[in-house]
Amino acid sequence: MRGDLPSGTQAAGEFRYANELIEFIRAETGDHFTIEVACYPEFHPQAENAEADLRNFKRKVDAGADAAISQYFFNADAYFRFVDECERLGVDLPIVPGIMPILNFKQLARFSDACGAEIPRWLRKRLEAFADDRESIIAFGTDFVTEMCLRLLDAGAPGLHFYTMNQAPVIETIWHNLGLPKAAA
Repeated sequence: MRGDLPSGTQAAGEFRYANELIEFIRAETGDHFTIEVACYPEFHPQAENAEADLRNFKRKVDAGADAAISQYFFNADAYFRFVDECERLGVDLPIVPGIMPILNFKQLARFSDACGAEIPRWLRKRLEAFADDRESIIAFGTDFVTEMCLRLLDAGAPGLHFYTMNQAPVIETIWHNLGLPKAAA
C-alpha cells in the first residue's frame, strides 16, 4: 500500500497505514475482494522494534486481511520464528514467504540494506568472494535459493512468492529445481 512516496510528495494521503485502507475496503465492499498484505519476518526497517512491527502486522490482519506475503529474506529461521510469533498472537492466515533470486550481489546488498532484509554474514562473504563473476553468483544463488525454498515448503509454507526482478529464467530454473509442475500456458 505505502511503498515509497513519489518524488515531491509531502503527505501519505488519506490512509496513513495499511490497516486503515483495509478497514475502508471491508466497510465499502465486505468480502468482495481478497486482501493480501505485507509482513516483515525480520521486521520493517522503520519499526521501533520487532514487537512493534508484529503489532502493526496484527492490526492489518484484524482489519480484515486474508493472507500475507512476506518481505524477502535469506534466513528461513526468521520466517519460521515470525510465523510462530504470529500464531502466538492468534494470527491465523496464510503467510507466504517472499523469495528474492540472487543475481547481482552489489545490487542485492544495496537493496537489502535499504529495506532491512538481512543477508547472513556467511552468505554475504560467500557472494563477495565471487567479486564480479555474475555467472558464479547466479549459479550459487540459484542453488541456495532452491534449498531455502525446499526447506520452507517441507516445513509447511503455504506457497512461495517470487520477486522476479524481470528475471524469469532464473525463477524458472528454481521452479524446475523444486520439481514443481509447469504452469498451464
